[in-house]
Amino acid sequence: MTRQFDYVRSDVTFDSSGTRCAAWLYRPSDVANPPIVVLAHGFAAFRELRLDAYAARFAEAGYAALVFDYRHWSASAGLPRRILDIGKQQADWEAAIEFARSIDGVDTTRVVAWGSSFGGGHVLRLAARDRRLAAAIVQVPHVSGPASAFARNPRAVARLIAAGVYDQIRAWTGRSPYRLAAVGRPGDNAMMTSPGAYELVERMGDMREELLAENDVAARVAVRVPFYSPGRHATAIDVPVLAQLAPTTTSRRSTRPGPSPGAYRRVRCAPTSAATSSPISIRSSTRSSPTRSTSSTAT
Repeated sequence: MTRQFDYVRSDVTFDSSGTRCAAWLYRPSDVANPPIVVLAHGFAAFRELRLDAYAARFAEAGYAALVFDYRHWSASAGLPRRILDIGKQQADWEAAIEFARSIDGVDTTRVVAWGSSFGGGHVLRLAARDRRLAAAIVQVPHVSGPASAFARNPRAVARLIAAGVYDQIRAWTGRSPYRLAAVGRPGDNAMMTSPGAYELVERMGDMREELLAENDVAARVAVRVPFYSPGRHATAIDVPVLAQLAPTTTSRRSTRPGPSPGAYRRVRCAPTSAATSSPISIRSSTRSSPTRSTSSTAT
């Protein structure tokens, strides 16, 4: 039986272009200089949405883990709140990786980037640019802007684009953001309306009220997503990549088995990739909660 390590989780922060990003640092006990996995979430999401479960599994396996929130989200600084700026999130990833390489007591030559959904797209781009990464893991990654943006009926797309343009004009004129729901039910004017997505938020138990209170995003991202296709960087990746694709793909017409053909094809373009399609599930650890240490700040 594979040994499971105890671990300690501490609150840390690091700087990204002059703004504080909040993170959790997991350290496995009795492991000298472990590799470190850097994790961040997807579209309009933050650490408390189950990334602690992934990080705990890594720590139990003997890896250190750094789980961070993007600027403008959750415990990280940045105003206005809940702005999804693609360029800033890419810079946050670069800052998080550099911070991981500065941490004492970990093997800074073995840094792994792990991203889910929109964050998985950021990791594909990062892996193509940072040759020092030991590996990259992407879970159901965002790969194609047009495929993502135009997967809905034309009327819904037009409503999102109109909201995005309106919010961008407000930003240019110094006014507060115009917001859309991040997750909604099919037919809602929300950024993500896949069947079951909103119900998943409602099933989050203790996090439900917090999630619903922060279930919005500045609408300007709707005019940027169509132009963001990180899958095009796949051919430039020369570090090992594990791509985890969901076995069911939902579109406006049907829910069919198998990963998105476009996603699978683009990820497989990476010369060192391995793509898998299987149910993705992470359960809470049955072990006791980690020991929490005092907070620290990157200098």
